[in-house]
Amino acid sequence: MAKVKTSFFCQNCGAQAPKWTGRCPSCGQWNTFVEEVIQRSEDTPVWKKNDGAKKKVAQAQLLNDVAIKDEHRIAVPDQEMNRVLGGGLVPGSLILMGGEPGIGKSTLLLQIALSMKKQSVLYISGEESEQQIKMRADRLKLSSSSFFILTETSLENIFQQISAMQPQMLIIDSIQTIFSNKIESSPGSVSQIRECAGELLRFAKESSVPVFLIGHITKDGTIAGPKILEHMVDTVLQFEGDRHHVYRILRAIKNRFGSTAEIGIYEMQGSGLREVSNPSEVLIANREESMSGVAISATMEGIRPMLIETQALVSSAVYGTPQRSSTGFDLRRLSMLLAVLEKRCGFKLGAKDVFLNIAGGIKVEDPAIDLAVICAVLSSSEDIAISPRIAFSGEVGLSGEIRPVTRIEQRISEAEKMGFEEILISKYNLKGLDRSRYKAIKIIAVSKVEEVFGHLFA
Repeated sequence: MAKVKTSFFCQNCGAQAPKWTGRCPSCGQWNTFVEEVIQRSEDTPVWKKNDGAKKKVAQAQLLNDVAIKDEHRIAVPDQEMNRVLGGGLVPGSLILMGGEPGIGKSTLLLQIALSMKKQSVLYISGEESEQQIKMRADRLKLSSSSFFILTETSLENIFQQISAMQPQMLIIDSIQTIFSNKIESSPGSVSQIRECAGELLRFAKESSVPVFLIGHITKDGTIAGPKILEHMVDTVLQFEGDRHHVYRILRAIKNRFGSTAEIGIYEMQGSGLREVSNPSEVLIANREESMSGVAISATMEGIRPMLIETQALVSSAVYGTPQRSSTGFDLRRLSMLLAVLEKRCGFKLGAKDVFLNIAGGIKVEDPAIDLAVICAVLSSSEDIAISPRIAFSGEVGLSGEIRPVTRIEQRISEAEKMGFEEILISKYNLKGLDRSRYKAIKIIAVSKVEEVFGHLFA
């Protein structure tokens, strides 16, 4: 009987050590090393397409001799997914999708798979039964004659079914539930995830079948398992959003076949996820009367312009210590902007409660929203409504200056398309800007916070 070989793996980063260590030397986390059995069998790999074929040996060649071929992409019926992937699915690509529990990862991939009528899709679930998946498909009101379900967690049994039916697309839900008999540790461990992902990667590259992997995330928001999992795959997608709101954002963290600046936006409904082709229309409330404390910002999510409603409420502190609360915006940056208003403009906000909310449950990191934030705060503080036909786009510095932002042409064009009459930008953005292109919107350039206050509330 062969001797059982064991090793210690960090559950946070996947680092390996011959003995237990209190602190991981790679990621610095404490008490993350777990002993796992790593005895491998001497059998052939789980997936081997050409059993009897002679193995091809790779040879070095000159870079100038490499021929570039136009990659054929598989068009996905979901246009938001197409945008994030860079134009469609690349054959043989391995795609990892992560997100919080209940955010809609399985629903999104099931919806896409049922919409692909021309490709045979195999959906492998290690978490749900066939009846549960059927009930979800009925709720989506979608059906397909080329969609197959397999509830299995053994990698060897999965590849037997794959060899029998030869699918054109594969979905694994989730990678943490799959295990291989070659590794004697439990499913979800570092060695099991690494082994199963490696076999699926080999299958995808040899068969040119695109493979989707659904991954769990930790309490820190990172994808569970070893960090090498994200290095192995071709694309890493993050499905974000607040479960208490209807909007979801699909973001590419890594993409070998496209840009990581693209995002896809969905609206969660009872019948599934609806694509939001124009997010500015749904993120701006249609009010019949103007209200104080509301400002519209022209922001960028990746390379996609969006108009977002910023809401602020300023009131007298009741409990002595002023409260600062922010939803969808960095609280420390809000404190910095309030300090700028008090120091540079003379507004006494230190004794007042300030609450800030980004409508729609979206988290914004674009610094161009600073100008809209301070305008919403000033509007609520003075109880003077801002015209709903005015948009803002500018970063606020510590000295109270309005700093320029990137892609200002796209921001102005989006505001003009949505029917806004004015947009306030930094005067430093005027360099190289052709103002004659914009006929229906007036561009107002400002350089200081005082100029903004004078223009809005004079």
